[in-house]
Amino acid sequence: MKNRHKNKLIITIVALLVAVSLFSFINRNDKLFSLAKNLDIFASLVRELDSYYVDEIDPEHLVTVGINAMLEELDPYTEYIPEENSDDFRMMTTGEYGGVGALIGNRTGVNMILMPYRGFPAQAGGLRIGDELLKVDTVNVTDKSTADISRLLKGPANTEVFVQVKRGEDTISVDLTRRKIVISNVPYYGKIDEETGYIKLSDFTTNAAADVRKALVDLKSQGINRLVLDVRDNPGGILKEAVEVVNLFIPKGKEVVSTIGKLESVNATYKTTKSPLDKDIPLVILINERSASAAEIVAGALQDYDRAVLVGRKTFGKGLVQTTIPLSYNSQVKVTTAKYYIPSGRCIQAIDYSKKDENGDSKSVPDSLRNEFKTKNGRIVKDGAGIEPDKKIESKTYAPITFSLVARSLIFDYGNEFFRKNETIGSPSEFKITDEMYQEFVAWLEDKEYDYTTYVEKALEDLVKYAEKEKYFEEIQPTIKDLKKKVSHNKEQDLITYKDEIKSALKEELISRYYYQEGVVEASLNDDEDIEKALEVLIDQNEFKRVLAFLKK
Repeated sequence: MKNRHKNKLIITIVALLVAVSLFSFINRNDKLFSLAKNLDIFASLVRELDSYYVDEIDPEHLVTVGINAMLEELDPYTEYIPEENSDDFRMMTTGEYGGVGALIGNRTGVNMILMPYRGFPAQAGGLRIGDELLKVDTVNVTDKSTADISRLLKGPANTEVFVQVKRGEDTISVDLTRRKIVISNVPYYGKIDEETGYIKLSDFTTNAAADVRKALVDLKSQGINRLVLDVRDNPGGILKEAVEVVNLFIPKGKEVVSTIGKLESVNATYKTTKSPLDKDIPLVILINERSASAAEIVAGALQDYDRAVLVGRKTFGKGLVQTTIPLSYNSQVKVTTAKYYIPSGRCIQAIDYSKKDENGDSKSVPDSLRNEFKTKNGRIVKDGAGIEPDKKIESKTYAPITFSLVARSLIFDYGNEFFRKNETIGSPSEFKITDEMYQEFVAWLEDKEYDYTTYVEKALEDLVKYAEKEKYFEEIQPTIKDLKKKVSHNKEQDLITYKDEIKSALKEELISRYYYQEGVVEASLNDDEDIEKALEVLIDQNEFKRVLAFLKK
């Protein structure tokens, strides 16, 4: 009995010591304990659902949904990459994949080729923009998602893939040999005039800086002495490539960007490491609201050093750095680990994802909390809202009729029909939509549906709603009826009024059929407000220097 009490006492003491130890552990590591506890709850929940739920469940799908919902609470850039999506992720970050070299998409419910890349299997095999996808190998893809079709088309280089498409009334079958596809970061470069070079930088995948260097060397050999670098619509990419692009224009040893996060291991300062290719050439960088991440680093760093004049519109405002971390079973997570800061000291992140409103939505940084910084020459720049241009160009808006013709794919469909009937057109820089061609397009539209609501008609609809709500409608009904009659849009008249912008959209669509992505960019050089402003700034060197040196006129 005595031994039993003794043993009981020992057990009690040990239990108390363990409890005290555990309590101390929890106090010191309450976050780790909470994490372990909730992971155990989550695993238990999935097991019990699998056992007891009335219908069969797919645990893998359920867990993936749970992971994605959890990550949505953080920011849009932290994402889970399961093993089956690793090839797509690799393609986005490196620009390389094994496939046929074609952009596919869905227009008006139909899966089709949107752009075959010049020189790759799809284009070499005769596939065209607008070809409707019917089969890939033995799989009927008419009802598949574009992501599923993309996976079917991709595969190891030098393997065969059968593709069947519908073109008009014809069904066409081709056997393609997949290749290693490397998409250039510079889809086009050339001369705007005898002295001005132009480089379109569309991405920051592997070799972005090398692609820009090669283009600039070639342009300099053609005698240019000023340059427009276009990073509009560039979503960013590899940080190292952004640093090297900046290094083409500023000296060795200059800070381009620093990253600061919670862990010491992610803190780093990136400096230029080479002699510049040209540190003096007058430079304008084109930016817009879809220029993000690495594109903002390039634009912002060159602005901070007063090395380039920025023309266009305020950039997207992504100042967050992502690191890819391997997980078990070949999955990965791309997680935000730091914020980046450009040479003036500013972070251009526009949305604070750590703070949510009552609806759970993140908010933009208010103007009152934006801080001022200075460029090398003393110009005032601010953080917290992307990179602001030195010369602002208002965003272009389109008439409702133009928007309707594009949204309903009527201009796209006409492009397909035109291409089937015409073997060639003039070069991208010379091709124009003549009045005769435009009338042919208008005639083609006669039996097509493209109704729309004008801005004034929409305003009148809103007025009627408010009038009915506030009991004024009866009083103003005759006036409303008269106004509706006067502003009721006439499609035939709108086709005349907005002829120029419809012609512009039509021209781009037709050129894409014959000259692909490169041709569309080249053709736009003659009709681009941002480029016109860039040329004005570059040609007027006094203005160029005034902007950069912060001198008064």
